[in-house]
Parts: sequence; structure tokens; C-alpha cells
Amino acid sequence: MLRFCVAALALFACISLARSAELLTEPAGRIIISVRDQKLMFVQSGVKPITYRVSTSKFGLGDDCGRMTTPLGFLQIVQKIGDNAPTGAVFHNRHWTGEILQPNAPGRDPIVTRIIWLRGLEMANAHAFSRCIYIHGTPQEKMIGRPASYGCIRMRSNDVAALFSRVTLGTIVQIVPDHLPSAKQALTALVRPPNDGMILSHRSEKSPATVHKNSTARL
Repeated sequence: MLRFCVAALALFACISLARSAELLTEPAGRIIISVRDQKLMFVQSGVKPITYRVSTSKFGLGDDCGRMTTPLGFLQIVQKIGDNAPTGAVFHNRHWTGEILQPNAPGRDPIVTRIIWLRGLEMANAHAFSRCIYIHGTPQEKMIGRPASYGCIRMRSNDVAALFSRVTLGTIVQIVPDHLPSAKQALTALVRPPNDGMILSHRSEKSPATVHKNSTARL
């Protein structure tokens, strides 16, 4: 019995380490988000960068709990939610409600289509996961291209679905206050996450037991 328990614990440890390695090993792709340009660039080696228009927070930048701001710095994709959900699918507490909204539905502003959940990798964005900072779809597509969110990165439904299909768990996301780099710079001089101040975790992230009041369906 003791031998069986030891073997089971060893297997569990191997699975946990494999999961951690998946999150901590950077895939070939990288996301760069420019607050100034209100654009997102997906960069992958050997492929022309793809750029999408986005919306960051209308409340500015930062990572303080209780504020609806967009954090800067290096983050990492730790959860992808909504695979195969229809375009315009409405999510509440990360679950599809069964409702589908058309773009720019009057008086409606929930999270739709896809959710890409981010975890901060630096002290300056350490609260990003618990604040439920996502890249997600919005029905308010007419607002895309200017700051309009409550902390998250908003995208058009078709764009976030396309991005969702291209990224994997572990993909690095860099949010910068300045302009996007040129396509050539992005492909030839991608900046790796800094070592100083990194808070990479050797465990899989789990959904917060209690969602912060900053993390509403209007992010």
C-alpha cells in the first residue's frame, strides 16, 4: 500500500511539473499590446506579424487592486475559455450563458466570444490574474481603437476568435505604453521577459474563489 501511495505521488508530481513546464516555456509566438496605438500585434517566427485594433482601460494604467486599470509589462496566458463557442456568445463568470449578441447591441456590454486569461510575471502586474485581466471579445465594437474597457484588453469578436486559435498556454504578452515596434523589429528583436523581479510560479493557476469587484462582466 505504501509503495502504491509513493508511486501515485510521484506520478502526480510528474504531471504537475509537466503542466508547469507548459506554462513556463515560451512558445514561438508573442503578443505585444500598445496602449498608445490601441493595437495588438501577434508575432511568430517566420510569419508576418498580425495586427488587430483593441481597447485598453478608459481608467488608465496600473495594477492596484480595486482599480479598473490596465497593467503594463510582461504577462502570460494561463487559461483559454470559450473554445468553439459561437461568435457573440455571452459569458458570465467565465461560463457561456447561452445568449448570443450581435456587434453593437444597444445597451449591452458583457464579455463575449472568447476569454484569454492573463497572469502577471512582474511585481508591477502581480495582481493581474486575481483582478481577472483578460483579452476578450466585446459587443461594443464601435469603441474598439480607443480606451474603453474596465481593465481588460477588448477585441472585436472575429479578431479575438482568430487570436485565440493562434495562441497557446504560456504565450507571453507584453503591454507597453508606447507605439508598437515595426514588423521587422518585432521579428528580429523580440525582448525576452526580464529576470529581475520575475514571479513565475511553479504551479498551475486556478480560478480565484472570489472574483474581485473590479472583475465584472464589463471588463
